[in-house]
Amino acid sequence: MRYLPPKGQPEEPLTDAQILTQSLAYDLQTNHTYLEQLLQGCSDAVMRKFKFGKDRDTDALLVYFDGLVSKTEAEASILYPLMLEMDQIEDAVETQAGNIYENTRDRLLAVTDLLECDTFEEVMQHIASGDGVLIIDGYNQGLVAGIRYWQGRPVESPDQEVIVKGPNEGFNETLRINTALLRRRLKTNCFKIESISIGRYTKTNTIICYIKGVADESLIQEVKNRLEKIDIDGVLDTNYLEELMEDHHYSVFPQAEHTERPDRVVAHLLEGRVALMVDGSPWAMVVPATLPQFWISPEDYYSRYVPASLIRLLRQLAFLITLLLPSLYVATITYHQEMIPTPLLLTIAASREGVPFPALVEALMMEITFEFLREAGIRMPRAIGPAISIVGALVIGDAAVSAGLVSTPMVVVVAFTGIASFIFPAYNAGMAIRIARFPMLILAGFLGYFGIMIGLIMLLVRLASMTSFGVPYLSPLAPTNQGDLSDTLVRRPWWAMRQRPQNISPDNRVRQE
Repeated sequence: MRYLPPKGQPEEPLTDAQILTQSLAYDLQTNHTYLEQLLQGCSDAVMRKFKFGKDRDTDALLVYFDGLVSKTEAEASILYPLMLEMDQIEDAVETQAGNIYENTRDRLLAVTDLLECDTFEEVMQHIASGDGVLIIDGYNQGLVAGIRYWQGRPVESPDQEVIVKGPNEGFNETLRINTALLRRRLKTNCFKIESISIGRYTKTNTIICYIKGVADESLIQEVKNRLEKIDIDGVLDTNYLEELMEDHHYSVFPQAEHTERPDRVVAHLLEGRVALMVDGSPWAMVVPATLPQFWISPEDYYSRYVPASLIRLLRQLAFLITLLLPSLYVATITYHQEMIPTPLLLTIAASREGVPFPALVEALMMEITFEFLREAGIRMPRAIGPAISIVGALVIGDAAVSAGLVSTPMVVVVAFTGIASFIFPAYNAGMAIRIARFPMLILAGFLGYFGIMIGLIMLLVRLASMTSFGVPYLSPLAPTNQGDLSDTLVRRPWWAMRQRPQNISPDNRVRQE
């Protein structure tokens, strides 16, 4: 297929977009010319022309990107068989009936992953993914050889989700290594991995993971439909997918769980959820997600259920402390001093003597300063980051108290709140609670306890109205499901986990007999 201009007009050269829509030509020189135009300015592109056959009368072209393929594999599996062994099989009786293309595909190329391509767009996509494409003169098809190889980070312990007891493997940036970590744990043909390419320029390989028969079919189809609607220049991380697929685009609360632990992904898949991963990112996105899900750490299920339940209750208490403690302190000392015992009130009053700011401004100053220190500790080099955050907190806190800018109880409240915010297993959920803390603090500073109640009611109404892929965001708290609550507020013993969550897998709930 070749572009033909209207009669009476001179033939114009094809643009890159037009070439990509063309099928491969039978003439190798035409294919070579078009590929040179497509790869113009790509210094890492390699186009190796060579001759093979008994009389060296067949021209061929091998195309790949340097750095994405194994040159040793290309030489041993493609060039060596064609240039040195083709003449040995051409005289064989069983090969005389076939053509050169078929003999090359079926008898010579020692490649485990071998595909065919027909268009220039397929050629570009395959070589950009790390494959080598072999084009033979006289045939309008190319052979795609899976000879991918590039330097990648090995499988290491996750940096963000640290546990004391349990598996220590974490995802890396190579997608096939990540799928292998999942496949090794799910030894069943019911575990499905479907692939889709997203991004006009990045052509990012995105996979959908689920267990057929466990995950709800409507959920799987909804995920696929939302992925197919994405039209964007590129996707570099799973967070791109979350923002493009979530139900509520303006909520600070995460509507998908992100994890770099394969064991956690498998646990969610066994409950009926769907996982999404993109090539180049070590994070997997699990949907649907609910707010109580972010209180749970994978380590809970690797420890005895009694201590695990107590620690989970501690996380829920930390959730309330992070959200409400500064607001309660400001509201109490500003409007409700009668709620404080007299000795404690005298101590607080003595410490606040000489502080020029009201409690609300004082709390906002300290909270913002603490966020500055937290962010500085994260962005600094790993060797000095913890020192900056710890020393900065000590020096600034002591200097602020000595200068009379803030009171000592306020420093204690803000520090205790900051420590409680670090307990959350999910970083994005902890950040959402930290953001929600500031509106609660402002309401408490202006309206006292009444403002806190208004803020809590507004927050609960908002969370109760949210969904994640059709699942209520507060489930199983609201709507209440007593059976699922036993593995949400506390950790249910393994011998009692007989059913999957009803709102996630309504059709196949039996987990064990």
